[in-house]
Amino acid sequence: MDETCMKEKNVLPLLISLALPMVISMLINSLYNIVDSFFVAQISEDAMTALSLVFPVQNFINAVSIGFGVGINAVIAFCLGAGQPRLAHMAATHGMVLSGVHGIILTVAALLVMPPFLRMFTASDEVVQMGLQYSVIVFSFALITVLGISFEKIFQSVGNMKVPMISLSCGCIVNIILDPLLIFGIGPFPRLGIDGAAWATVIGQVSSLFIYSVVYVKRPISVQIHRRYLLPDRTLDGKLYGIGIPATLNMALPSLLIAALNGLLAASQSYVVILGIYYKLQTFLYLPANEFIQGMRPLIGYNFGAGEQERVRLIYLTTLGMTGLIMLAGTILCQFFPAELMGLFTDNGETIMDGQAALRIISAGFIMSAVSVTSSGALEGLGKGAPSFVISLLRYTVISIPTAYLLVRVMGPTGIWHAFWLSEAVTAVLAFFIYRRTAEKKDRHTVADYPDFPWHIGPENGVQVAVLGNAAAA
Repeated sequence: MDETCMKEKNVLPLLISLALPMVISMLINSLYNIVDSFFVAQISEDAMTALSLVFPVQNFINAVSIGFGVGINAVIAFCLGAGQPRLAHMAATHGMVLSGVHGIILTVAALLVMPPFLRMFTASDEVVQMGLQYSVIVFSFALITVLGISFEKIFQSVGNMKVPMISLSCGCIVNIILDPLLIFGIGPFPRLGIDGAAWATVIGQVSSLFIYSVVYVKRPISVQIHRRYLLPDRTLDGKLYGIGIPATLNMALPSLLIAALNGLLAASQSYVVILGIYYKLQTFLYLPANEFIQGMRPLIGYNFGAGEQERVRLIYLTTLGMTGLIMLAGTILCQFFPAELMGLFTDNGETIMDGQAALRIISAGFIMSAVSVTSSGALEGLGKGAPSFVISLLRYTVISIPTAYLLVRVMGPTGIWHAFWLSEAVTAVLAFFIYRRTAEKKDRHTVADYPDFPWHIGPENGVQVAVLGNAAAA
């Protein structure tokens, strides 16, 4: 999108135009996950077990890739908004090269860790063998995964959401088509079993990266990736990691919370099942909200870099309103149709009865959670990785786990459900104040860090400084 569009177009339709393509690709990706698991399950139960055991490592690689991609996205958008295309080119180039390094490291680490990792969770030689067959193929192409995600975030940083939608969708569709063909050997294709599932995944990822590469070459975006921009810049790299590392940790914290809650509920198997069903259901609620936040990140970063503080505030409030509406819809569904929702995953009458009570209690915190997730995402878009991580840390560990522990001791297992809305309420208040205080502060760097950045000279302890994020005034 051009500067006029990012800075002047009405915020709500602009935000929807950025988020809608990602919602579509998310739905297709969700379908792929279901179909992929379905075909693997047809091989054998051991094959499905092997796939499940490999998934955490796949998820870790995705978390690292997406987290660093968020850093690339935020820095590029900020630099473009501040009128510094050269810095944006440098951010994209450094980001892509560093992502390549990450991909190589993750490939080697994943291949080395898989044999002992699989044996930690199963004594079945058959499961271990299938897991190794699948992981060796998939993780040998981890570099492709990482580079594809980096391209996705670079395109999104300039407001181009359609190319990521098309690329991700095509990759998923290729995977879905190839799964049965390669697993079962349909037509001219060989019967490869679980190896076929792995090759279908790899070919789908290669297809996505191919589309990104072709579009980038044939229809160049405003950000260039070129070796002439690969100049040493510790400040720039520090900014990429300063946002990327907290974003990666943000993605890992929910897994820590689930593990802690499962530990508290270990004595009641039915409650563990209910907790698992809840997390399946809440995925369909928080994923659409997350797509609006993805659309917000480049928009809010661009305007922050351009010094449009009032528009930054409007973008934040509009996104908060949209995520709030999504959470309201989820609250209504859980309050009025909890038995039907539980029945999608179980036919056990006692589990459905206990589960519907749990959903009604937990959903009381949905609307309040909109403040936390929006504030955390907005801070990432502003390049404030550390405060964003603090909000996630409060929400997933510091407040939620002690609250759950205390309430379980006082109320029994049902205390877990009350811990959800209580934690959301407290975190929402803290998140709002963290966002306001952080968003109103300006980043300060020495002039030497960015010699061609719009700046004004001002005394700060005797040092000349450039006031970033206020380029319009400068």
